[in-house]
Amino acid sequence: IDFKGVNMVINYDLPTSAVEYIHRIGRTGRAGHTGKAVTFFTEDDKPLLRSIANVIQRAGCPVPDYIKHLPKLQSKQKKKFIKKPLKRESIRTTPQCFLKKAKWKTKATKENTKEKKKVKEDETSSKLHTVSKS
Repeated sequence: IDFKGVNMVINYDLPTSAVEYIHRIGRTGRAGHTGKAVTFFTEDDKPLLRSIANVIQRAGCPVPDYIKHLPKLQSKQKKKFIKKPLKRESIRTTPQCFLKKAKWKTKATKENTKEKKKVKEDETSSKLHTVSKS
């Protein structure tokens, strides 16, 4: 899929391989346009950084020295990361106030639905009551 006008990609989680990284950032810079990619990583991601840094360096972009000197990932470790990526907490970019508001609306809707059901049940039982009395 080609999305026109994408000039920046933000990776909230580090891709597990250089190929996946290239695929993700390839959304920017299509058809001769330039783009930027920002990738967040944690200490746990360090083993994956070197292969991605090599791709970045080959493309002519600067790479910090500390990343270049990280130990090379062995093939067994690479396969392990690809098969079973790191577990992470979910990341939300939606402000908390919006999430709370949405949760409140959902809760109010559920309560309203319960009340309507109860009213219907009461009406049904009262109709049955009057029918059985006659």
